[in-house]
Amino acid sequence: MVAGIGVDLVDIARFEEHVAKTPKLLERLFVAAELDASTKTIAGRFAAKEALIKALGGSGGVTWHEIEITKNEQGKPEIITSGKTAETVAAAGISSLHLSISHDAGMAVAMVVAE
Repeated sequence: MVAGIGVDLVDIARFEEHVAKTPKLLERLFVAAELDASTKTIAGRFAAKEALIKALGGSGGVTWHEIEITKNEQGKPEIITSGKTAETVAAAGISSLHLSISHDAGMAVAMVVAE
């Protein structure tokens, strides 16, 4: 059963501007393993984290570093939660998180379906 759906859209150029103005922003939002990619990909990962928060219905009990956006062996993006964020997800009765990320026309979009 679907417990929540979240979608987020990020303007990649605007994301780059924010990162340039606030270099520590990336450290605040991502774990080191998430930063091994282009700015376009990192913007998509940010959209995924925001989409998860929307699928959960808010940011209560969620910490940026406890949400990690990875890829499985086939290259499909996945969400890994840990700590209090994982507890928040479990407390909501969510057993699966499905993620899709796409990029086009200078934008990154992510959708999360929580089951």
